[in-house]
Amino acid sequence: MMRGMYAAISGLEASQTMLDVTANNLANSNTIGYKAQSTSFVDELSQTLAAPTGPNGYNGGTNAMQVGLGVQVGSIDNVMGTGSLQTTGNALDIAIQGSGFLQVGNGNPGTTAPYTSNLPANPQYTRAGNLTLNSQGFLTTQSGEYVIGYTQPSSSASAVPTYINVPPGSTNIAVGQDGAVSYTDENPTSPTYGQTVTAGYITLATFPNSAGLERQGGSLWRSTASSGPATIGTPSVGGFGQTISGSLEMSNVDMATEFTNMITAERTYQANSTVISTANTMLQTLVQL
Repeated sequence: MMRGMYAAISGLEASQTMLDVTANNLANSNTIGYKAQSTSFVDELSQTLAAPTGPNGYNGGTNAMQVGLGVQVGSIDNVMGTGSLQTTGNALDIAIQGSGFLQVGNGNPGTTAPYTSNLPANPQYTRAGNLTLNSQGFLTTQSGEYVIGYTQPSSSASAVPTYINVPPGSTNIAVGQDGAVSYTDENPTSPTYGQTVTAGYITLATFPNSAGLERQGGSLWRSTASSGPATIGTPSVGGFGQTISGSLEMSNVDMATEFTNMITAERTYQANSTVISTANTMLQTLVQL
């Protein structure tokens, strides 16, 4: 009787965790680049009342008699499927077609080109492509992390990591499917005045197990031993996908699935509560006897 009560308590805790995950998914249903999570359960240890036996000269053997001791959360998995694309028309809004992540981080690009020094020591990764230019013309995320690029496509032997800088006052800023960030130079004193200039190439990172990435908040992720090391390249080279300018990848949360999970968690919680009430009634009867 007490075993059943404690098993039901573990069911309450597991159902609460499932509801917490579902609530977080629903709260982020409009978060750019958000990846949903799913919850799975595993059973806890069982108490063996009778051990299994094999056949002998007079009996065919018996199976074990075991009583389960409850449930626990087995895993909370990242669902890394692609979300739907939303057209914005903003040239610096980038949707990633493929499994790559933008490489971003905090650093100190300085004030003089080339901007290939003092790059972020511990880059983070994001699928939120709503990028912007800061007051100095550096390509950043909305929360201020610098976007890390290459000076050339990754297939070029001369490609080196760099900050991406578009001089203030430039026009016709665009991002190509190969990650090239280009602009028209409007500085009369510049040798490239009036010409189209490539500021750099956005880099993408892929992982052996992207579901093993760790969430950092702010739509940022970091690599872990589970995700494996990042492989860096530029779009349209070596299977890194493409960058789609003027669009954003929205959350991949499936509302129908989440509402179903919410109902399941609620009913499971209710059923386990009923078990506890029943066990309490049985204990009360025993005390009265």
